[in-house]
Amino acid sequence: MEEKKYARTLVTTALPYANGPVHIGHLAGVYVPADIYVRYLRLKGEDVIMIGGSDEHGVPITIKAQKEGVTPQDIVDRYHKLIKDSMEGLGISFDIYGRTTSETHRKTASEFFKTLYDKGEFIEKTSKQFYDEEADQWLADRYITGTCPHCGNEGAYGDQCEACGTSLNATDLINPRSAITGNVPVLKETKHWYMPLDKWEPRLRKWILEEHKEWKTNVYGQCKSWLDAGLQPRAVTRDLDWGIPVPIEGAEGKVLYVWFDAPIGYISNTIDLLPETWEKYWKAEDTRIIHFIGKDNIVFHCLIFPAMLMAEGSYQLPDNVPANEFLNLEDGKISTSRNWAVWLHEYLEDFPGKQDVLRYVLTANAPETKDNNFTWKDFQDRNNNELVAILGNFVNRAIVLTNKYFDGVIPEARELTDYDRATIEEFKGVKDELGKALDTFHFRAALAEAMKLARIGNKYLADTEPWKLAKTDMARVETIMNIALQITANLAIAFEPFLPFSAEKLRKMINLDNADWNKLGSIDILKAGSRVEKPVLLFEKIDDETINNRMERLERIKQENILKNFTPKAVAETVSFDDFQKLDIRVGKVVACEKVKKADKLLKLTINDGMKGRTIVSGIAKYYQPEELVGKEVCFIANFAPRTLKGIESQGMILSAEDADGRLVVIGPHGEVRPGVQVG
Repeated sequence: MEEKKYARTLVTTALPYANGPVHIGHLAGVYVPADIYVRYLRLKGEDVIMIGGSDEHGVPITIKAQKEGVTPQDIVDRYHKLIKDSMEGLGISFDIYGRTTSETHRKTASEFFKTLYDKGEFIEKTSKQFYDEEADQWLADRYITGTCPHCGNEGAYGDQCEACGTSLNATDLINPRSAITGNVPVLKETKHWYMPLDKWEPRLRKWILEEHKEWKTNVYGQCKSWLDAGLQPRAVTRDLDWGIPVPIEGAEGKVLYVWFDAPIGYISNTIDLLPETWEKYWKAEDTRIIHFIGKDNIVFHCLIFPAMLMAEGSYQLPDNVPANEFLNLEDGKISTSRNWAVWLHEYLEDFPGKQDVLRYVLTANAPETKDNNFTWKDFQDRNNNELVAILGNFVNRAIVLTNKYFDGVIPEARELTDYDRATIEEFKGVKDELGKALDTFHFRAALAEAMKLARIGNKYLADTEPWKLAKTDMARVETIMNIALQITANLAIAFEPFLPFSAEKLRKMINLDNADWNKLGSIDILKAGSRVEKPVLLFEKIDDETINNRMERLERIKQENILKNFTPKAVAETVSFDDFQKLDIRVGKVVACEKVKKADKLLKLTINDGMKGRTIVSGIAKYYQPEELVGKEVCFIANFAPRTLKGIESQGMILSAEDADGRLVVIGPHGEVRPGVQVG
């Protein structure tokens, strides 16, 4: 089947909620890959626009406003600016970054709803929903908390339990409560309009499962799972006072549900960008539409929004939805509520001039088909061992040597050796591999291909050793440095989509006016006789102290979260003083300690108990190294009946306390006490 040719490409990025800043999970999942792709198409001279913006409606925004005692508009104004500014700071090159509180969006979303309403595409249904009588308002799912019926988490929301990740209906909760007043809500009847997704299921099934088998496996698989389970009607309106009013009679006090209004934001933002020509980017058959999103938005962009477009009838469907999975932070799920994140605006303040380092690391670790992990140590290693030691090192050597031997003038390539020709052939092939990876949204592989160019350059200089030949054969040095500088120019082109700040700095050093994809792989990008400037370091090493500070900050956040969420266990049943006196608790000194073979949790402790000594086996190996306990005074129960564990007779029980984070801490006296002394 012949590949379809497109005249233009429309790229959209998921609209972040304007109730908080952007973090590295958002960047790795959506914005960095989208920006790489758009910069690549621009580099090729293609007609492409990149549409982004803030999602400024929805319950999370009203909850935050209520907590802060301000209006929802105050919240979205603050965070829209913060998000927009920080995205620009990282070089995310939107053609427009709009917002869903704009007048254009209100009008566009209202007209879209009205078109579907007039065509009879909605179902009216009356259902029972929770209502807070004291607050005199309907409760959206996020305004209801209760006990999760699946895991017992007492702080589950009406739409999802964040402890076990299960999607819920508010009526599923055990002991539901209003998040506004804390009262038990009542169920009342209310009328809403529903999108009958089941009506569009056959067409969606054909469009995705038969016509888009090239989609990423994680996207295709999630769509198939939803379709196989059977699509159900979904409400498109809500009882809420923050949002776009439902534009029909009898819908007073209701707004468009945020999942319905938000994707229309792509259209309204395009209208604001191109008021005269926006339709050709949405309705022309020779337009390709690409949605960059995270995996939590797959259902909306692959099933619900396309069903809306099908129902409207005049719009093109997306050609691809290259959704990424989630990025974790130091092996923990990124969480806005727990402040477990690396926030973009803070990164830009803490690491000035290092935008490309973050872009590089997030691309190299992109969660393209499965969840991946960001660690500060990996961030440091990739900067020091790849950006500095490979890319930066080659560029610096090429320009330093040109200034040293030729006063900054690019020499001519004279007679080529077989090794020169082999090197040229090797880096010529990078263009095809790089383009193939970018065209299919494999950004990690594409970045590796770009870095391969720098590796080729380093090897070429290391093998030819022009600094040695300068003493005997300057003609040969001229050829070597010409080839090295041509590789440098190729790097300026290859890395432009990934590292735009560094690529621009590099182009200025070699006086390359602009990056042209068509010249990638060429050996005559730079003309002999033109000049290079004095070298400027593209990257600098990041020291251990900087990384340790970041790790210490995260550890403080972790401890704060543990304490904030810690609830002491309920006090056990009352026992009599006589029962307590039956326990013989004593102080002992650990004289030897070793791990128990084939038992990861157990330590064997030899205790000086003031008498003949004893052996105790304790399950604290996860929290202590044997040498940490030797010489330590501990409290133990001396009159427990002996137990045999892993073939060792344990003659007592070490006392320990379980901390808020589940860590066991051995209990002992504050001052020095003679072994064998009783506690009581």
